[in-house]
Amino acid sequence: MKKIIKAFLLLLVFTILIGIVVFSFFALQGYEKYKEAFTKSSMEEQVEEIRAKSDYIKIDNVSTDFKYAIIAIEDHRFESHGAVDFISIARAIYKNIARRNLSEGGSTITQQLAKNAFFTQESTLARKLAEIFAAVELEKIYSKDEIIELYINTIYYGDGYYGVNAASHGYFNKAPSELTFDEATLLAGIPNAPSVYSLSNNPDLARQRQKYVIQSMIEYGFVTEDYVNAQ
Repeated sequence: MKKIIKAFLLLLVFTILIGIVVFSFFALQGYEKYKEAFTKSSMEEQVEEIRAKSDYIKIDNVSTDFKYAIIAIEDHRFESHGAVDFISIARAIYKNIARRNLSEGGSTITQQLAKNAFFTQESTLARKLAEIFAAVELEKIYSKDEIIELYINTIYYGDGYYGVNAASHGYFNKAPSELTFDEATLLAGIPNAPSVYSLSNNPDLARQRQKYVIQSMIEYGFVTEDYVNAQ
């Protein structure tokens, strides 16, 4: 029995060591990819290029309902965690194992901003780790309001609309500050899968997604049911 336990422990230690080596290898690749993204211009310079775009809009000029809807559906603990939300990652892993698929992600809004602003959309572990390095740096330099502002200005809303300003005018012919609760929650559900939820392609699916957005807003305390019913 002791020999079996000893063999098991040796195998466990060996497996852990292999895991550390493999992770270190990809972490190094990720760090190199992260550094490569800022060889020609710094993070601050690239952020300023985003802010200089003609349709960039400040967070103060965006509907509060939309801001809360985006946070509720994409990263409801955004204000309380750092660049990486380990609770969200653990929850996503659990749900993916339970459902036997990879439908859940654990990326924070800061990670998503890093991916959209500085990297390609390639699905590799090295890119994911590079995204995390960039997200950590973003959280060091910028406030939460600045990060959510950059995020809503860089994500894709379907139908060729990048950024909330373009999407708000394109879908509803109005400024983001003028969005109704219905419009704000409808728009906030699209970035999760723009080709699926874009209003021109699948308005019914977009409405189904909107219900989930509103439920999340209520569940995480961004709005009350009374507030929703009054809209």
